[in-house]
Amino acid sequence: MICNQCEQTAKGVACTVTGVCGKKPEAAQLQDLLTYAVRGLSRVAYTLGKAGIREPEVDRFAAKALFTTLTNVNFDPESLAGYIRRTAELRENLVSKWGDQAIDDEWDDPAVKFVPAGDLQGLLRQGEGVGQLGFTEEDPDIRSLKQILVYGARGIAAYVHHAAVLGQEDPEVYQFMHRALANLTNNTLNLVDWLNLVLECGAVNLRVMELLDAGNTSTFGHPEPTPVNLGHIQGKCILVSGHDLLDLKMLLEQTEGKGINIYTHGEMLPAHGYPELKKYPHLVGHYGTAWQNQKQEFSRFPGPILMTTNCLQEPRETYFESIFTTGPVAWPGVRRVENGSFQPVIDKALEMPGFSDNQEGQTILTGFARNAVLSVADKVIEAVKNGDIKHFMLVGGCDGARGSRGYYTEIVEKAPNNTVILTLGCGKYRFFDRELGDIGGIPRLLDLGQCNDAYSAIQIAVALATAFECGVNDLPLSLVLSWYEQKAVSILLTLLHLGIKNIRLGPTLPAFVSPGVLKVLVDNYGIKPISTADADLEAILKG
Repeated sequence: MICNQCEQTAKGVACTVTGVCGKKPEAAQLQDLLTYAVRGLSRVAYTLGKAGIREPEVDRFAAKALFTTLTNVNFDPESLAGYIRRTAELRENLVSKWGDQAIDDEWDDPAVKFVPAGDLQGLLRQGEGVGQLGFTEEDPDIRSLKQILVYGARGIAAYVHHAAVLGQEDPEVYQFMHRALANLTNNTLNLVDWLNLVLECGAVNLRVMELLDAGNTSTFGHPEPTPVNLGHIQGKCILVSGHDLLDLKMLLEQTEGKGINIYTHGEMLPAHGYPELKKYPHLVGHYGTAWQNQKQEFSRFPGPILMTTNCLQEPRETYFESIFTTGPVAWPGVRRVENGSFQPVIDKALEMPGFSDNQEGQTILTGFARNAVLSVADKVIEAVKNGDIKHFMLVGGCDGARGSRGYYTEIVEKAPNNTVILTLGCGKYRFFDRELGDIGGIPRLLDLGQCNDAYSAIQIAVALATAFECGVNDLPLSLVLSWYEQKAVSILLTLLHLGIKNIRLGPTLPAFVSPGVLKVLVDNYGIKPISTADADLEAILKG
């Protein structure tokens, strides 16, 4: 196996024996083969799309299949094998249905004729033969840009899937995903073409985040600043982690009146700010702190855990029986919830002991999405003009296990009292419970939501730039980002597409970015690795 798509890749180069994330070689080979198979399907779908022929089932499946290849999503060989076979079946169905219209001879791609092996061992051999991402490229910079494009497309696919289940879709987004994959074997594209495709990926991801934002706010309302307790209440309980708010809503509906309390974990914390979710009295609080403590937290929780998307670290068999998954998530030995029926999870909660006592915990605030922040924009602007607020720092992104991620806690804690910290994503669990006080009634720590709520952050920045009659890069705003997996890649590409400069990125730079591509990013966008909290703060505040 060769896998370098996440921040924790072995030795900062690639995982070649087993994944740091827990991915086994078998899963890696099947994910590579699935990406290859989806490329063949996308080539046909892209060709038909150019002729105005769209197949919504194929579009949604291709996005879901790509989603399964993200870090920590699907490590189940049998599940991945099923996706591979279904991908080839859908491709052949398109060719059979549309004939010559489905065939494009502009450039050759063997993935269009891929036939899956009949058994798992055969598929593993095919995956090994295909290799990482299923393409060869001698030019290190073009190879790097191709990898960035694939990983960005995987991130987009995750957000596309979440938006689609909320009824928000755009055919042009699917067509871009198909085009991006189809072009992986197009040898007529030069370095500039690939760079433009990568930046276009960022533009498309902005559209996808807009769709997901529309889906969330139209379904659950606009988030409101809401206090959330970090303690627990005596009684039966279920812990919900991941990102899928619709799964949480359905679970809340199905547990209503059953004496089961629902707790959020990880990226589900922002759920407490949505009116249509927080109205349920048995959504009682948030359990758990930082990502690196997940195994301990899960093993101690006295009820079942529902994983709605990725973020599941290599689970221990001792608590397999209490973990359930939805959507594309699949791990060997972990049970799935099918067709939106959470009765198995409910039955498990009633069987398990639950909390034996009440424990009052610290109260934190969430729900500072764009509407909430912009509703007090006049106070923010006045505070800036008066000199009460000197600087804004967006400290957010993904969490991970590296000890060097303590940098993000340190930079938040050391930021001067006249600095407002904006945060989003699971990276905030390094410091989300810090009591930083307020500036004229404006909390110094504002939780904007999940990683995809970068859309809210962008809207806030644009609104402030408009108010101060300047560009976003001229605001007293600094971005200090952490990354872990492919959704972070797609968000970074969106920021580059928007021309955002001087982003600090860590804890390490992506292994799949070549020196040549990194130079382009440094020269044109001022991207820089994090150093120390003290040194970076000094540089940031010096302006």
